[in-house]
Amino acid sequence: MNYGGFWLRVVAYLIDFVILMIVQFALVFAFGDTVTDTSATGFSANTESTSPLLNIVLIILGVAYFAGFESSAKQATPGKSALGLVVTDLDGRKITPLRAVGRYFAKIVSGMILFIGFIMVAFTGRKQGLHDLICSTLVLQAKPGETHVDTEVFE
Repeated sequence: MNYGGFWLRVVAYLIDFVILMIVQFALVFAFGDTVTDTSATGFSANTESTSPLLNIVLIILGVAYFAGFESSAKQATPGKSALGLVVTDLDGRKITPLRAVGRYFAKIVSGMILFIGFIMVAFTGRKQGLHDLICSTLVLQAKPGETHVDTEVFE
């Protein structure tokens, strides 16, 4: 079984990050809010002018993007898909939308502890981060629907 390693997952996330930033900037532009402050102090985020509604929309966008793609028939975000990665449960099956949402929020825990939860991917046998362990998921190098993990190997 080929697990999605640390650097592959980093590159996949960077692709997804760029896609999400383009969509988010388009939404911010559509809402008419100021995103940046280009005053003499330099380029910095101007969070005071961003509406609470827009913040909620952007959070929902992030959850919908990751959870929606990872629980879809593709089993991957566009970034993961571009690198031949899929997200599965421990048996190699497609994850449910609820598990995908849980995985999204478990990533907050992975990041809160100095990103150690993400760094774990490089050191665990099945290349699982803390969020994968919490939600019983795997990231595999495979095509959607063509994965199956022989769970007896791990017993």
